[in-house]
Amino acid sequence: RIKGRLAAEHDFDPTDDSAIWINNTMERVKDMMIVFGGINLFVWIIGLGTLLTGVVGVSNIMLVLVKERTQEIGIRRAIGASPRSIIAQILSESFALTLTAGIFGLSAGVWVLSVADSIPGLKPDGIDVPIQIGFSTGVIALAILVAGSLLAGIIPAVRALSIKAVDAIREE
Repeated sequence: RIKGRLAAEHDFDPTDDSAIWINNTMERVKDMMIVFGGINLFVWIIGLGTLLTGVVGVSNIMLVLVKERTQEIGIRRAIGASPRSIIAQILSESFALTLTAGIFGLSAGVWVLSVADSIPGLKPDGIDVPIQIGFSTGVIALAILVAGSLLAGIIPAVRALSIKAVDAIREE
């Protein structure tokens, strides 16, 4: 409608795209929202990949821990420790290790963002948005990390259950 009215007032063909150009800001905003959505998805994928790497690392640490404590686990089994208590021991150690590292990492990340926010000239002029992560994002990341730690502890726990008391006591 606007193009038709301007064409009538200024004597040009309304279908001539070179005569007038109308910029629809809403279309640009929609395009930018799509770009930011893609960036957000990319950051989540990178973050989940990092958490998965951490879970694999915890699983490896726990496998080494079970290997190093074979005698202890064998003695516990010999004196009557239930499989449930062995599993609980391995999973609780995996949980404690991951929770401690996760809280330390999250705190370090928040501190780095806080320092970055205090550096003058880092943000463009006129933009006064704090550089930080949302509380819910931190809680979700920590929950994923803790859930992953419990999954990472399952393989070492099964390995610990497969240890026979006689073989473990003989091993040095």
